[in-house]
Amino acid sequence: MPLIQLVIVLVIVGLILWVINSYIPMQSTIKRILNAVVVIGVIIWLLSVFGLIGDVMSIRVGK
Repeated sequence: MPLIQLVIVLVIVGLILWVINSYIPMQSTIKRILNAVVVIGVIIWLLSVFGLIGDVMSIRVGK
């Protein structure tokens, strides 16, 4: 994935998260959970893009 596409995706995800946090009323606990889930998801995606972890869809739990 070219670097410019990576930056564009990160900016779009950040803008969507900002809009949700700014304009949708919800408890601060729910906002923190939402932010944590998005940040963890983006970190896992970035690690996958840079090849530091295998394909996220091929991760198996159990056997």
